[in-house]
Amino acid sequence: MNSDLSLDFLRVVEQAAIACAHTMGQGDRHKSDQVAVEAMRKCLDTVAIDGTIVIGEGERDEAPMLFIGEKVGLAAKGGEAGRELAQVDIAVDPLEGTNLCATGAPNAIAVLAASDRGGLLHAPDLYMEKLVVGPSSKHAVSLDAPVSENLRAIARCLERDVEDLVVIVLDRPRHETLIEQIRATGARIRLIGDGDLSAGIAAAVVGSGVHAVMGTGGAPEGVLTAAAMRCLNGEIFARLVVNKPEHEERCRAMGITDFRRVYTAKDLASGSTIIFAATGVTDGTLMRGVRFFGDGTRTSSLVMQSDPPRIRFIDTIHVEQSRMVRVRF
Repeated sequence: MNSDLSLDFLRVVEQAAIACAHTMGQGDRHKSDQVAVEAMRKCLDTVAIDGTIVIGEGERDEAPMLFIGEKVGLAAKGGEAGRELAQVDIAVDPLEGTNLCATGAPNAIAVLAASDRGGLLHAPDLYMEKLVVGPSSKHAVSLDAPVSENLRAIARCLERDVEDLVVIVLDRPRHETLIEQIRATGARIRLIGDGDLSAGIAAAVVGSGVHAVMGTGGAPEGVLTAAAMRCLNGEIFARLVVNKPEHEERCRAMGITDFRRVYTAKDLASGSTIIFAATGVTDGTLMRGVRFFGDGTRTSSLVMQSDPPRIRFIDTIHVEQSRMVRVRF
């Protein structure tokens, strides 16, 4: 896969973000998701790839899907006849944080990760235990270590006190014990309603004010987080939550037989070339949300690749045709 595709994938997430940003605050999460999916699919089909969706929309949300196994790109549309197009596996979340967009809350984003064929784990739509940390502490923590031990290790690596750490946790009843354990150490907690993917990215960026993400979230989002960690040199430790016979069946259908395995970023996103692109829908920790003005639209995006290693924060003004734009900083 050619890393030059990064700008094509940037265009895909920009269009998805712009589409759902029009629905921000209207209280209709399904509509927000649907328009994001439609915009992402339409734009993906203009990219010169032979693409396959390996991580799509979550069935749990009963959302309009870019379904697993769906073919996208020019090859799917019969374009570029006679030209061999790159075979690319794609993981998408056209709108991570549907509730955030529907209510106008921070950190809703449109996301895509891509790799050469076979480079992204086909994760079942189950929950996954996760621990996400930045580059400095990735060799000092373990998913099976006590919470207090991990937090002390992170603090040592960052040369600060445990009380200075900020840990992001999804605000869910299942995390009551985890929250008590974190608070017992003196570390600070930022509870979020949705969006553990954007939280994971923040944990790997120095200066974001986030030092770790802990708790249980969606496995598809875990694969997307892993792709980001491959580019940011951070780490995710993850294990599928398999506690029902039907969970085991879904794992086996995806080729997964070791239900207790702890995955790292390299396991979840193993491709030699990884491209990750995200555009802010609402204002967030790393990216501003979509802004509309009389002459066009302004977006804030993050585009990363593993080979060659490159991280770009991109501010784009999309000018309406036949309009003269006045750029404001």
